[in-house]
Amino acid sequence: MNSKLLQITAVTGALTCAFAASHVNADAMSEAMEFVNKYAMKVETWDGPVTGPQAKPEQTIVVLAGDLKNGGILGATTGIEEAAGEIGWTVRVLDGAGSVSGRTSAMGQALALKPDGIIINGFDSKEQEQGMQAAAQAGIPLVSWHAGSAIGPMDDVGIFANVTTDPMLVSESAAKWAFADADGQPGVIIFTDSTYQIAIDKADRMKNVIEELGGTVLEYVDTPIAETSQRMPQLTTSLLQRYGAKWTHSLAINDLYFDFMGPSLAAAGIKGDGAPINVSAGDGSESAYQRIRSKQYQQVTVAEPLNLQGWQLVDEMNRALAGEPWSGYVSPLHVVTTDNIEFDGGPNNTFDPDNGYKDAYKKIWTGS
Repeated sequence: MNSKLLQITAVTGALTCAFAASHVNADAMSEAMEFVNKYAMKVETWDGPVTGPQAKPEQTIVVLAGDLKNGGILGATTGIEEAAGEIGWTVRVLDGAGSVSGRTSAMGQALALKPDGIIINGFDSKEQEQGMQAAAQAGIPLVSWHAGSAIGPMDDVGIFANVTTDPMLVSESAAKWAFADADGQPGVIIFTDSTYQIAIDKADRMKNVIEELGGTVLEYVDTPIAETSQRMPQLTTSLLQRYGAKWTHSLAINDLYFDFMGPSLAAAGIKGDGAPINVSAGDGSESAYQRIRSKQYQQVTVAEPLNLQGWQLVDEMNRALAGEPWSGYVSPLHVVTTDNIEFDGGPNNTFDPDNGYKDAYKKIWTGS
């Protein structure tokens, strides 16, 4: 074979490889957006429980909130208070204020109050295992929100039901949106908090999805979510200096990380809708909605129906008090973007599906 033919063959082979790579990439982006769009649709159908025990009267419930500065925890707590008010229960909220010592103190206070039930709201079950064992010995039922990655009963730590969306689907949705938005070439920084097992699992899932699709994870940042106000401004500046334009997207396990990034991005001359584009795998806080609506340093949150989950927590607690099994319900997630944000905002400017969940629970509790 002469040299010119060799050159032609080499060029043809390179073009074939480039076309194949482009085709694979296009297929991956198409599949990614198909996956995302499935969870971006309006939620209008109730697929939760329609039967269960009537509400036990005059119960006192203590809510152990991991940190009420966290929009997800606050939203679920608000839902608990609203639902409990419908059936005449008394709710006492104790704020762990974002520290292990604060949550330990709150757990001690909860046990001293001898309530009818305790709701663990937004911290890892293993952290307060000793207090939870004491609750079990005292015959106090436990339900939880985000106490781990498991959905439903967590028998090893005595939790009757752990309420959450599917955290792996939440993470996959966030990662695939970022991949498609970057035309298949994202340079991603992931923010997580190893204090929480669920945060590690979500971040690992995002990392795996990005890398499996052929994107790049520039850095995996472990920084405490309770300290985002102090850490994120300087951390954002440092990461911009380190990676520059290679940093196309941020993926975080919670919206709270983005509450404190905007000023540093603005100071670097980055517009509100510019890169790096911030995408959160939960929880759909009010501040996240405001940022997405105004296109200011966040474009996506994979939201949970926080108010609905508060109602579910009350329903699961009622089932525990009645000695019945958990409901088996897994609440819906929702990919919130600038394109669909207007059709699902609830009264608190968060994802509150118009699927009749309040009427469904009230019918169960009243037996009507």
